[in-house]
Amino acid sequence: MAEPRPGPLRALLTAYGLLAVAALARSTAQLATRASHAPVAYSLSAFAAVVYLTAALALASRRPAARRIAVVACSIELAGVLGVGTLSLAVPSAFSDESVWSAFGVGYGFVPLLLPPLGLWWLLSAHARYGPAP
Repeated sequence: MAEPRPGPLRALLTAYGLLAVAALARSTAQLATRASHAPVAYSLSAFAAVVYLTAALALASRRPAARRIAVVACSIELAGVLGVGTLSLAVPSAFSDESVWSAFGVGYGFVPLLLPPLGLWWLLSAHARYGPAP
């Protein structure tokens, strides 16, 4: 029987799951209906959705390899939101429309900016609190 997940991890997984669904639904609709309008922004949102899903699945697993995948996914996510967020504010003309990471995730209540540090914090501190995965 699976061990229940600690409350903070459950909240983190829920946030990642919701953000993955929101980003995937939005980018799919945008790419299907008006891809030529802002292909870079819409493709970045689709990529972000894949990163969120990867992070959620890896965070949910207790396997050591999954932990490494989660660190990579959260790091890519952090680099993406900081890079795209900065670029979207410094050079607004670079994006014809918003992506999930535009303006540091303002369209998603800055959740895209908050999740990667929280995910990395969890990954770096969970081992000390709960021990290695069985």
